[in-house]
Amino acid sequence: MLITILLILSIVVQTLATAYALRLVRATKYNSVWILFIVGFSLLTIERLVQLLMDLGVEVVPRWWFGYLGVTVSICLSIGVMYAHKLFRYIDRLNHQRTLLNKRILTAVLRTEEKARSRFSKELHDGLGPLLSSAKMSLTALSREERNAEQREIIDNTTYVIEEAIRSLREISNNLSPHVLNDFGLARGVQNFIDKSVAMHDVKIRFTTNLRSERYDTDVEVILYRVICELINNSLKHSGCTAINLSLSQNGPELTLDYSDNGRGFNPQAMMDCGMGLSNISSRINSLGGSCSITSSKGKGMQAAIRVNTQDDPAVPARRGGRRKNRRES
Repeated sequence: MLITILLILSIVVQTLATAYALRLVRATKYNSVWILFIVGFSLLTIERLVQLLMDLGVEVVPRWWFGYLGVTVSICLSIGVMYAHKLFRYIDRLNHQRTLLNKRILTAVLRTEEKARSRFSKELHDGLGPLLSSAKMSLTALSREERNAEQREIIDNTTYVIEEAIRSLREISNNLSPHVLNDFGLARGVQNFIDKSVAMHDVKIRFTTNLRSERYDTDVEVILYRVICELINNSLKHSGCTAINLSLSQNGPELTLDYSDNGRGFNPQAMMDCGMGLSNISSRINSLGGSCSITSSKGKGMQAAIRVNTQDDPAVPARRGGRRKNRRES
């Protein structure tokens, strides 16, 4: 009696499973693997039904029929498993290709963005810059002539405004395309940005690096520079910190960036969702195939660990002996 109940339960379950699988055939676009599994389940259901009938005393088919049916089911399921394995490998390959494509697209977007920045910076520097300089020279020439007090005040005020415009233009141009980074490399570019940040904010930034004049791929240098600038700007604008520690070092083929501040802290996931540039930082590092870990908690500041594999050694002659660590405090 118990065997009969189990057979009935098995038939019901397998029939429902087969019916549900048949409903999904169109969704799977009549995939051969899925069809083989359906055939296997259908044959198993038939086998259980025949077993039930024979258990009830109804001789439907000869006993040897079960042997052939079992072999057929095994063949269908085995072929289905092999095809499923190939299908999963194909899906993994597609996912890998999709990941590579996304990285290439993001890299292309970042390169286009940097080219636009550089072009705009050059146009400001070479176009508007000389015009302002010419205006300043003209005012300087006018100031040498005899003028009354009111005219001299106007000339002096206008000269001051033009000088401020030239300074702002240089700063905007440098922010768009940092000339120190382009000319002297990552370490000098970062130090130059730190010096400017310290001059404008009441904060102590400790910068430690073992890099000197090493040059890397343009994408690596620009993206790491932008990431460091974003981290520092976030700390200065949002954390209320008084001290920042930044370490940038080359360890074999890997560039490591460790960053921390003593600010008020935050929830990293919430900040990823709402902005603050953290998702942008993660995307930029992912485009280099690197890793980015940002941790923080209320009242304990923020810590970031970034690793980027440069693959090849820096494009400078190898130094003899070990690397000497340079410490800079601003």
